[in-house]
Amino acid sequence: MWKRKKWNEFFRSKRFLHAAVFTGLVAILLIFVSSKLDLNLFQRQPDADTYSEELKSRLLDIVSQIDGVGEVNVFLTMDNSGENVYLTNTDTKTKSIEPTVRGVVIVCEGGDDPVVVNRVLGAVTRSLSISSDKVYITKLDSRKSTVAE
Repeated sequence: MWKRKKWNEFFRSKRFLHAAVFTGLVAILLIFVSSKLDLNLFQRQPDADTYSEELKSRLLDIVSQIDGVGEVNVFLTMDNSGENVYLTNTDTKTKSIEPTVRGVVIVCEGGDDPVVVNRVLGAVTRSLSISSDKVYITKLDSRKSTVAE
């Protein structure tokens, strides 16, 4: 009985009211701040378009450095949009499966030279871990490149 009376007095006191209001305000402030900051608490998976553009950019950078390629354009097609798969009997709960490359088209100035085509084909197939039948390499039409500029 005595303890109940003490607790009732404590909950009705100004000290408890101030502590409760302060705690509530701090919680609201933390929620607001965390919504404005990107804390990377959870790893966000890039969407398929972002992944495709990044892959295309990296591939364009690699191919453009090959001797004899000249001006180059890259086109990629992706097989799926990527997914997260739930795993069992492991320490990690999910595994991210990235989209896979369906095909690559390389259009470059040196696309008519068999040596350049072989170099580009080797770079693309090895960097993307795809077979050569998924890659097409052709010569850039010089009339199209001068008109576009």
